[in-house]
Amino acid sequence: MFFVSLVVLDPLVAALVAFVRREGIWLAAAVIALDAAANWTGNWARIRDDWLPDVSWLITLFGVFVLVTALPLLRVMKGSHRRIQSHPLGPA
Repeated sequence: MFFVSLVVLDPLVAALVAFVRREGIWLAAAVIALDAAANWTGNWARIRDDWLPDVSWLITLFGVFVLVTALPLLRVMKGSHRRIQSHPLGPA
């Protein structure tokens, strides 16, 4: 059921990030963490027997990338939001 929900969650995350919404970063971090956990849980029997790199490792690596970059992205977005609000003409 979780993987079916990704049909809705992934485009939602992409749209929120494309529109530079902080919620998109938070949702992306949550979705990739859950996705990696679900992949490890679903593939645990195969991973336990064979530790060679496969899709689970790639998803985990991408998840680490998303989680590591989430906070710096949120900081940058917070600073850019402040600059837009303080512009004499207001937000675009």
